Amino acid sequence: MNILTKIDKTRIPQHVAIIMDGNGRWAKKQGMGRVFGHRNALTAVRESVEAASEIGTKAITLYAFSTENWKRPKLEVDALMSLLISSLKKELPDFQKNNIQVKAIGDLKSLPKKAQKVLAEVINATENNSKVTLTFALSYGSREEIVNAVRNISKKVVNNELSIEEIDENIINNHLYTVSLPEVDLVIRTSGEQRISNFLLWQIAYAEFHFTDVLWPDFRRDDFYKAVVEYQNRERRFGKTSEQIENLNEQN
Repeated sequence: MNILTKIDKTRIPQHVAIIMDGNGRWAKKQGMGRVFGHRNALTAVRESVEAASEIGTKAITLYAFSTENWKRPKLEVDALMSLLISSLKKELPDFQKNNIQVKAIGDLKSLPKKAQKVLAEVINATENNSKVTLTFALSYGSREEIVNAVRNISKKVVNNELSIEEIDENIINNHLYTVSLPEVDLVIRTSGEQRISNFLLWQIAYAEFHFTDVLWPDFRRDDFYKAVVEYQNRERRFGKTSEQIENLNEQN
């Protein structure tokens, strides 16, 4: 049976976040260096975005480069930045054709100037697209994001723009990089690893998790659909009991 037919179109995750893991191991299996794995991961990105568009997911966020990744060998970092630039340029026509809006979150000023320029051009060119929002987490770390939010909120308190009593979840949400995105419903991590790696710690508080042994360069749209089916087979309680959820469903 086609896995797509198992998906309930009335319960689609609106925001899927993906930790793209396994490029290095995939390359090693091919007898190649890690950079080879990164270069062969673009198909997985494309298929994931197409799968999201197919079923009606409105936002997909990809963990493309963490703040910790700067510690990797310079050759690999340079190759990743070069790949980012070339991939954005190459994919822009398809972003426009498929109505994909591109965003980026993270410490973007730490990216090479050329990468910043190309990224800004693609973001500006796609800002009016509306079918799927594709967000790249670049030079991103969730702890750094939260620290940044606390600093900005503190400045407003000091400047009497905000009182301490006004600080709540909404205020914090409004100072995160993801302010314009819906809450994360589903997190996918490839390659068999089962950890969060400093990714969207605040935003995934009530998200469902799907861990797959598939290495990222081999990830395809059917793998995305399988994650969605698993998501739909779970009961999302948000701290409530099963009985409370059943009563709410009956009322609706």
